[in-house]
Amino acid sequence: MNPIVYKIVVTVIALLISAAAGLGLLDHFGERYTEQAFERAIITFGVARGLNAVISVAQGTEVAIHPAGFGVNFTPGQILDPINDLIEQFSWVMLASSASLGIQKIFLSICSSWPVTLTLMVLLLVWLWGVWRSVFPVAPGRWLTSALLILLFIRFSVPVAAIAGEVFYRYFLSEQYQEATQQLEQTKEAISSLNANFQNFPEPQGMLDRAKGWFDSAMNLMDLDRRLEAYKQAATDASRHAINLTVVFLIQTVIFPILFLWVIYRFLRNFSLFRQ
Repeated sequence: MNPIVYKIVVTVIALLISAAAGLGLLDHFGERYTEQAFERAIITFGVARGLNAVISVAQGTEVAIHPAGFGVNFTPGQILDPINDLIEQFSWVMLASSASLGIQKIFLSICSSWPVTLTLMVLLLVWLWGVWRSVFPVAPGRWLTSALLILLFIRFSVPVAAIAGEVFYRYFLSEQYQEATQQLEQTKEAISSLNANFQNFPEPQGMLDRAKGWFDSAMNLMDLDRRLEAYKQAATDASRHAINLTVVFLIQTVIFPILFLWVIYRFLRNFSLFRQ
């Protein structure tokens, strides 16, 4: 590249970088999108804990019926035992995701702080001065360029990753998140409704009452299979939607940020415009 063209190009890039750092436009969007992701994680964590609560109620529900005068006790909620462990682990995943986003918010504040911004601007000015005056020998010039690239990574990597993560979420994960969250809420309501429908029938004392009690208990026993099937379906639905949400948040809060930061690092490391 022609030396004059090179100097003009890197000067324009340096000025744009300084403006972006000083005005904090990327920081504003990064903080807003991180806050939105944090709220989604908190809401989903609340849904997970609520589902865990209604499952615990179901597991503690005992149904007593007396067909033909014989007492039979059922604990229909025990059918939800396998899913209870999964929801417990899912709630921990959501708590970890919330903590990860909270840490990201702190890093955003650090990266956008005035000491980091001011240091970056000073380094850019010194580096540009060296480019135009050609006063740096080879070794110090490389050292200054390396320091500048490291500071660029510190200053912009987290907000850019937050913005890219939100774009990725909106295009690829939003629909899955909304559907899974809504279905998990409905599953919680379904289990809560099933819990309310299971009742104990005390053994009646009078002959007429006893006959009526036997009839009610027999009808309840006939209906037991349908309700147990409803519990099984609710457990299946909860498992599927919890796994879907786990995938969404692991991608958004763990896999994508690490991958994107690695891409930024590789890009800055091999950025040829900073080399004459």
